[in-house]
Amino acid sequence: MYDLPKSLIINEKEYDIRTDYRVVLDIFSAFNDNMLSETEKWLIALEILFIDYETINDYESAMKQVSWFLNCGMNMGNRKDEKVFDWNKDFQFIVAPINKAFGKDIRAEEYMHWWTFMGYFLEIGECSFSNIVSIRNKIKKGKKLEKYEQDFVNENQDLINMPSDNEALNILKKLRGEEVNSGE
Repeated sequence: MYDLPKSLIINEKEYDIRTDYRVVLDIFSAFNDNMLSETEKWLIALEILFIDYETINDYESAMKQVSWFLNCGMNMGNRKDEKVFDWNKDFQFIVAPINKAFGKDIRAEEYMHWWTFMGYFLEIGECSFSNIVSIRNKIKKGKKLEKYEQDFVNENQDLINMPSDNEALNILKKLRGEEVNSGE
């Protein structure tokens, strides 16, 4: 209850995992990559998270454990929320309020457990990031924007639009020590 998980149990066998928040953000990059099939996304997630992923033989159980870990131990069911932020695109706006909650720059930390990072993330209050998310949420739900919000959208369309890219394959190549082409 008070310990942060550093391994996951699959069919009564314990598997060590990578728990730094950067690792999880790489997994979310794979999940957000529209160029990948669902199977490819999950295989990449397993390879990134599990240190000895090649020894896993029950992918369905592994995927459930990965979901549990990514959701910080909470069972979120099959809930599919509308996406209103992207970890990669919005990181520059996410990191500042997390730094404020943490008291220093999290990027300077060699390691921070994903669940610790999420604790700080959940403490984000009123800031640029929350304003961007609020506007995106209103747009997704078809709600009318206030004049100042519409002005913000008109002046910052690139901040409001959500990305779709092929970044997960580059992350996987980096993890494997392979060369990444800049045009990919």
